[in-house]
Amino acid sequence: MARPRIALISNPKSTGNLAQLPRIRAFCDAHPDIFHYEVEHADQIGEAMRTIARICPAVLAINGGDGTVQAALTEIYNGGHFGNAAPPVAVLPSGKTNLIALDLGANGDPVEALQRLLDIAHADLAPHLVARELISLSGGESGIKPVVGMFLGGAGLADIMLYCRERVYPLGLPNGVSHFITAVAVILRQVFRLRASFLPPEPRPLSVSVRQRGAITGRFAFLFVTTLEKLLLASEVGTAGTGSLKFVAVEQNPVSMLRAFAASLGGKLGRTKLDGVHVEEADEIAIEGDESQVILDGETFRAGLGKPILLRSAASLSFVRIAA
Repeated sequence: MARPRIALISNPKSTGNLAQLPRIRAFCDAHPDIFHYEVEHADQIGEAMRTIARICPAVLAINGGDGTVQAALTEIYNGGHFGNAAPPVAVLPSGKTNLIALDLGANGDPVEALQRLLDIAHADLAPHLVARELISLSGGESGIKPVVGMFLGGAGLADIMLYCRERVYPLGLPNGVSHFITAVAVILRQVFRLRASFLPPEPRPLSVSVRQRGAITGRFAFLFVTTLEKLLLASEVGTAGTGSLKFVAVEQNPVSMLRAFAASLGGKLGRTKLDGVHVEEADEIAIEGDESQVILDGETFRAGLGKPILLRSAASLSFVRIAA
């Protein structure tokens, strides 16, 4: 019997999978060259990888939100299950957040994306492969062992992401409506400076050190570090410096936020110096603050005073672009 071309890890508890997983199961049942492994908790991913490594698939596909992807990438990076020959990774569009899937060209219906991936896996993979650097996160209040991902939000951006997850998503509204409500709340809080218990909180002060230079300190409306090519507003960011980690921080004041927004719309973010807007590339970044939270691909971590979260470049992995 031929080995499966695709090994698929699914998280049935991912919000996007609640409706789509029966269709994905049916598709996999009809295609024996797909090996489907379901995990409900992050601590099951290690066993999934050990099993998948034994069948040597041509592609490892992940069906879940960014948090599921982050856990799987960390296991690939730390587990050593594939030695130096990890299969290329594909990400199906599912879950509430899909920044990684979008960056890799996967959007729309996950079953259609899986069919496209199956066609690619049976042909020449090479034209569809792209290398992506990863972010390694460690340290923080609890001495986090290295975990890897591709997009980190901090400061006010982390507060917004948590506000949407904890206060808006539980309302059970469609994603688009939830994101619109969150955007309105952000404008009321950060642009018009309104204060109310139903709005996101005031960002905590942070200190950020980039490339061992002098620290940038203050309150930031938005702060993110990423290796993804497609960022906010689908705009590419021009950065100063050299390194695989793209760092963007916008200070907490309406003028800086409007400058950054206009520059992003015009594709000029980071290409011209703007007061209150910090854009750089680096291989190492430290984030320190009093109980300040950051979110790496959907998972929350906490920095502390004297206990910074450390971000470093990690070895790149090969990914599959699913877009036609």
